[in-house]
Amino acid sequence: MKKIKWGILGTAKIACEKVIPAMQKSNYSEVYAIASRMADKAENAQKRLEIPFAYTSYEALLKNKDIQAVYIPLPNHMHVEWTIKALKAGKHVLCEKPMALSLTDVKQIMEISREKGLKVSEAFMVKTHPQWIMAKKIIQEGKIGRLRSIHGFFSYYHDDLENIRYKYKLGGGGMWDIGVYPVFTAHFIFDEEPEKVLALMKYEPKTRVDILASAILDFPSGQATFTVGTQLVPYQRMQFFGTEKMLEMQIPFNAPPDKAVELKLTAGDLFDKDHEIIEIPAINQYTLQADEFSKAILNNTEVAVSLENSLKNTAVLEALFKSAVSGSWEKPEY
Repeated sequence: MKKIKWGILGTAKIACEKVIPAMQKSNYSEVYAIASRMADKAENAQKRLEIPFAYTSYEALLKNKDIQAVYIPLPNHMHVEWTIKALKAGKHVLCEKPMALSLTDVKQIMEISREKGLKVSEAFMVKTHPQWIMAKKIIQEGKIGRLRSIHGFFSYYHDDLENIRYKYKLGGGGMWDIGVYPVFTAHFIFDEEPEKVLALMKYEPKTRVDILASAILDFPSGQATFTVGTQLVPYQRMQFFGTEKMLEMQIPFNAPPDKAVELKLTAGDLFDKDHEIIEIPAINQYTLQADEFSKAILNNTEVAVSLENSLKNTAVLEALFKSAVSGSWEKPEY
């Protein structure tokens, strides 16, 4: 079976602990090389993960003509720079979210991608996970009645102010880190764009990054609300309320690769007696992500998360940050 040869730009924790091991289980992907600006990190990752080649610069990896695609798990502020450099080097790109911190940057990536005829996708691995595919199917089939409201919550606790998550100019803060997920999935489930948005944010006093944010997205068919926090008890949920039933997703974003997950469909019984549990077998969402992107290259088909998806997501996020400052409803500029 033909496989796409991948290069990894960076040795981030998510790459080395989750994404690379998952990609190595893919039927369509071969992790061929890894790069770090620190030689010891590149060599250690190469040996530990049994990757054929290691480079001490990102530029050197991009010069390898055997590499067809790159995965970019670099810090947020470096995503645009290295996505563009990879495209100019003739590589397809899977970039961690957020791909960009502004609409201008997304549009630049779109232009270069079209010019080079190369595929680019933001790594929203949730979109290809069976629980999200099943949730959308249930809702589209009208099993909850008419979808009117989506509610989400995503949080973790992290208070090391020296961590990059607390660097404002480097794309730090909870909204860019985890708020991107409820925004993206609300788009996905409603299959519409919000007409206006409203946000409230609390900021870390010293670094000024958001550590608590709540938002309302006003869609033509209903509303999506969510809260994200980086100094809260770890928790996540997504709930979809229809005119007849409610669907709840218990582990929407960090679905474990080795355990089944559940969707709960209920008629709204307050004592939780009238409900149906839909079990989704264990599967690695990062393997699925690699499969999907590699197959899109091999078959010249569309990627799961298009640049148009990223453009719309970024527009909403920009509007949410604007609303948090203005205190008013803001319209995303698609």
